[in-house]
Amino acid sequence: MSAVSDFLFRTQGGNRHGVTRLTLTDYLSYAYLFMGFLLIFLPVCWIALNSIKSDFQLEKQDISLLPTDYQRVGRGTVNSTDGREIFFISELPEWVLNWADLRAEEKAGLDPEALIESYSGREFYVLRSHLGLVSSQARQMINELNLPSWLIRYSSMAASARVALDIDGVMDKLDTEQQRLLKEYLGIKPFKANRLVSQVLITAPDPETGEIQSYAVASVTSRQAMLSARSLSDPSGKVVRIPKETITANSIIKPAWNNYTDPIRGKAYGVNVDFVGCITNSVLVTVIATLITLLINSMAAFALSKYRFRGQVFFFVVILATLMVPATITLVGVFKAINATGLSGSIWGVIIPGAATPTGIFLLRQYMLTIPDELLEAARMDAASEWKVYWRIVLPLALPAVAALAILSVIWRWNDLILPMVAIATSKEAYTIQLCLLEFRGEHLSQEHYRLAMTVVSLIPTTLVFVFLQKYITTGVANSGLK
Repeated sequence: MSAVSDFLFRTQGGNRHGVTRLTLTDYLSYAYLFMGFLLIFLPVCWIALNSIKSDFQLEKQDISLLPTDYQRVGRGTVNSTDGREIFFISELPEWVLNWADLRAEEKAGLDPEALIESYSGREFYVLRSHLGLVSSQARQMINELNLPSWLIRYSSMAASARVALDIDGVMDKLDTEQQRLLKEYLGIKPFKANRLVSQVLITAPDPETGEIQSYAVASVTSRQAMLSARSLSDPSGKVVRIPKETITANSIIKPAWNNYTDPIRGKAYGVNVDFVGCITNSVLVTVIATLITLLINSMAAFALSKYRFRGQVFFFVVILATLMVPATITLVGVFKAINATGLSGSIWGVIIPGAATPTGIFLLRQYMLTIPDELLEAARMDAASEWKVYWRIVLPLALPAVAALAILSVIWRWNDLILPMVAIATSKEAYTIQLCLLEFRGEHLSQEHYRLAMTVVSLIPTTLVFVFLQKYITTGVANSGLK
């Protein structure tokens, strides 16, 4: 750490008499480092922080930095023979408050019937309606009590058809709770649909007395200067108007870790790819392709740097010239070659086409030129074969450049998207991690919370490789003639 701090706080002006002097160069250097830090890390930090936000926050385009939400309560409205009653329910699970926004697959993993068993009275009635249990329980009661089948169609009947039906006679056979359930199901007055809405819990001075009280409001992000609120102590009272600048809302941090666990466990809604399999495919492609790349590039670099043959310069220039050809121009040819060799839909269709890279050959050749030819001649005089000269002498001495190329190859292969789209887009079993990320966004469904989380997962391997092995990059590049 001392070496790092000495480097970061080094100044051109130096330290004179215990006072650090900063020159214009120092100010420009620190400004350059600060801007570089912002440009590199801010986008990554933004992705990481948004990856633990819930899909509700992302859909609302919440611009808050952290995955926070306000403390909420449920405002219930129950209709009965005594009229409409408004009240609040606190400490409800988040999935209850967001029940209407949940997908069918998410609702299937929950047990709303077990939840409402712990409530009674008006709380029971409003939760039963909110969680959509009125219809199922009413139908079950009709079947169990052998009630007339026309009750199921009663709500959709015309008024003239209902006149001929004896609904009162049916109600007389039921007890009070059964009558209420059936009337809520049929929509018979005064038992209209009960409602439960999620509201933000705030504290603010009472507009009349100035006493601090608890209120519930629909939202605190409204641009209006005055908010409509109901007092928790008098929910059936009148709605009051509170100045926005006087309210206090308690925000809590709620990381949505299921953004990471659902795709990995194969429970991501609307996504029909195996993300663990995608990671496995990416690891296989990266490791195998990197080993093949190192072998082929190092052998080609050895031949171009240590042998003298006719056309040597020509071949080297042709290899370098391929760097000027955009990769998109060769896509059609690569696609035809992959189909012709039967590699389409296989990870080998991703591995083999990029086995040799002109950048890798150039990097290793320039480094191998610094190895003395006398070492090779001495090995040949000791009856060493050309393979042994390459494998036992040249390759170990060129290890810094080989390590640098290995790191670059890992980053290239792991982040590659174009070649997998050409080679394996028709086979989801062979998808790499970059192709899997595309599956989280479709024509009719967008799973941005999953895609952000899995993007962070895809960044971890290359980040670790670069952070812990970057010294090999600087050593290999610095000693290979690249400036």
